[in-house]
Amino acid sequence: MSRGGPERVILHAYVTEKAMGEMERQNKLEFMVARHATRPMIKKAVEELYQAKVLKVNVKIGIAGKIATVRFRKDFSAEDIGSRAGVF
Repeated sequence: MSRGGPERVILHAYVTEKAMGEMERQNKLEFMVARHATRPMIKKAVEELYQAKVLKVNVKIGIAGKIATVRFRKDFSAEDIGSRAGVF
């Protein structure tokens, strides 16, 4: 069963000091995602929203909610995608 488009999966960019460091060093961004979102759903949503290829998705659930750490392929810059996602 589908739960809506990519904007229903990816809520917004999640910006912390650690996330900014990972963006520069490891080509990763963090996003707050819907509780129902699975790794494949998150990967598809990020690729659709930002026209970038995702290498890996890690998910953690914390006090703030469900957070996905997305690593992009080397030919896509997390900093460029972050600027489109409203990180800067």
